[in-house]
Amino acid sequence: MTQDLKDFFVFLKKYFINKVLNFGKNFEKTKDLVVAFLIIKRGKYSSSFLNISFFLIIGSALIGGPIIAENSPFVDLSHYSIENQEGMISYNPYESSLGTVVSAKSRSQIENYQVKGGDSLEKIAKMFDVSVDTIKWANDLKTNVIKPGQMIKIPPVTGVVHKVVSGDTVYSIAKKYGVDAQNIVNYIWNDFADQETFALTVGQIIFVPGGVIKPTPAPASSRFIASIQAGVKGSSNFIWPTSGVITQYYIWYHQALDIANPSSPPILAADSGTVVYVGCVGWGYGCHVIINHNNGYQTLYAHLSRYDVDSGDYVSQGQQIGIMGSTGRSTGTHLHFEIRSGGQLFNPLNFLK
Repeated sequence: MTQDLKDFFVFLKKYFINKVLNFGKNFEKTKDLVVAFLIIKRGKYSSSFLNISFFLIIGSALIGGPIIAENSPFVDLSHYSIENQEGMISYNPYESSLGTVVSAKSRSQIENYQVKGGDSLEKIAKMFDVSVDTIKWANDLKTNVIKPGQMIKIPPVTGVVHKVVSGDTVYSIAKKYGVDAQNIVNYIWNDFADQETFALTVGQIIFVPGGVIKPTPAPASSRFIASIQAGVKGSSNFIWPTSGVITQYYIWYHQALDIANPSSPPILAADSGTVVYVGCVGWGYGCHVIINHNNGYQTLYAHLSRYDVDSGDYVSQGQQIGIMGSTGRSTGTHLHFEIRSGGQLFNPLNFLK
């Protein structure tokens, strides 16, 4: 008796599979005729037919889809498991398009935080990866005293939050808070009414990374401006590509060094290698050069006023490749210098100390 029931259900399964497959084949054969008929009738029967067809197709998919997928010898979904999805993503760091990895810490707006019992400004500052002074300035706090239940504003980056008033420019704001104007332009969440002149709109919020409100002294680590000399060799066989002062250090939204010098000095190849890109764009890097050092590293030299090499040229360490300038997304004469490897941007100071 049991065996008969099993045979019956096996037969029933095969029967339904055949019916669904035959239905699908017949539907495909007659579909074009039905569509042509509906076009001739100018929609007289289309609404009813489409409604019925929709439900029939849905029903067929629900009933026959799993059966067909289970029994098809051509479908293997095992390799689409969640565990293997990560391995399906690939990235070529030497493609012509340039990318930047943005840290998970990147917040674009001020965040409101309600103080909890046991909180202190130091604890909250560490939690949001900003300085204590940044929180105090954003909330006009004169002391470090806060109370549970108090709402405080947390800026997205260490520095000053500035509300634009009439007459403000990126240059006047930078001077007010003791930073270079390029620091404000480099911050990716700052917006401008004009991307070429960096014009501001009255009432908009501007973030000033590394800025300080006087007379509070700036932290030595963020306000120190180092003088450097072109041609000095670093610990990883790179030399300083130009002379000037460092006005912007490596940070998650600006993974490079900015070296400024109003006298527009020459730009030197930090190490020997092959020039793989030379060109100018009206935004971003402006006129820039990329050198492949054939050891896994590449260097990029941006905002040049002139370049003296061509793509494909071999250059030796210390050879002049251009002149410092202010092309592209730039507020003044400086070099934007990057060191890359394997699709990542590294802190040049780790190579040029």
